[in-house]
Amino acid sequence: MFYRENGQFKTSYEKDQQVFSIPQDRWAIFAIIAFAFIGIPLLVDEYLFRAILIPFVILSLAALGVNILVGYCGQITLGAGAFMAIGAYAGYNFLVRISGMPTLGAILLGGLTAAVVGIVFGAPSLRVRGLYLAVATLAAQFFWDWAFLRIKWFTNDSPSGSVFVADVSLMGWTVNTAAEKYLFCLGILVVFSLLAKNMVRGSIGRQWMAIRDMDVAATVIGIRPMYAKLSAFAVSSFYVGVAGALWGFVHLGSWEPAAFSIDRSFQLLFMVIIGGMGSIVGSFFGAAFIVILPLFLNQMLPVVGGLFGLDVSIALVSHVEIMIFGALIIFFLIVEPHGIARLWSTGREKLRLWPFPH
Repeated sequence: MFYRENGQFKTSYEKDQQVFSIPQDRWAIFAIIAFAFIGIPLLVDEYLFRAILIPFVILSLAALGVNILVGYCGQITLGAGAFMAIGAYAGYNFLVRISGMPTLGAILLGGLTAAVVGIVFGAPSLRVRGLYLAVATLAAQFFWDWAFLRIKWFTNDSPSGSVFVADVSLMGWTVNTAAEKYLFCLGILVVFSLLAKNMVRGSIGRQWMAIRDMDVAATVIGIRPMYAKLSAFAVSSFYVGVAGALWGFVHLGSWEPAAFSIDRSFQLLFMVIIGGMGSIVGSFFGAAFIVILPLFLNQMLPVVGGLFGLDVSIALVSHVEIMIFGALIIFFLIVEPHGIARLWSTGREKLRLWPFPH
């Protein structure tokens, strides 16, 4: 950091327990949020909104939900894509079947539906763990992929199997331009991020981390594993379900079950691993990395190939992208298991001491 923390004394427990107890950190966060809401819409064109910013904001919310379950509670999941689909399809059905249902209400109800289903599929975590739990969540992925593809009720008897949502509206405000969609998703992300930050700092967050570190010891000190694990599944599924509804309503507009396949589940898990497990900011780092890297490779690999006289096809670019993802996951698991967030934290610690040697 380019400022010193010495001399900033806390005179009450409330000040010491603030989310951002250092004034410089607090003002920096306010400045970043203000720039995201005011500066970016004035500087960015429609292509960047649709290709980078809107996917980044929505996937950050989904990665935040996965991180609550995997990073903070230690319960591995391979079915996050299914819960995104549940949020999207449940929100769609609430919207088309209930007259006068506001779009934001449908999105939140889609998240609540995903939370209920998450509790059901999280029940095996009370008896199994590790790879066995991963297989149980993977079963949820395959089951809901089949259900949304075969049961026509979920798609309102659509003959093509795809569903369509008109422009999102919020209290008379029609969200139709790319900048408005970005601001709508960003507002939800900021609120949910603040809620997640307070949860992981509170009693429920400490219970999740105790279960993650050693569930037997957590049980001995009075933590109820059933409550801790199922609450983590519920909160995580709610976040992922809301992200899925935003992905369908705002980003895609129309979608089919393939939009939430198992590839999406792996993508969200990669975000958490690369960004940093057990870190709120790691969810943002991971989402930014996963969203920006494919676009960067699509632009740079043909240029690099042209310099060496090579013909770089689209298929080669997609294969290189998968190879780089795999290599980076192996790198972070071996070198820095806590991901980019840990590298960021280490850099901050070094800047706190700079230019002093100790």
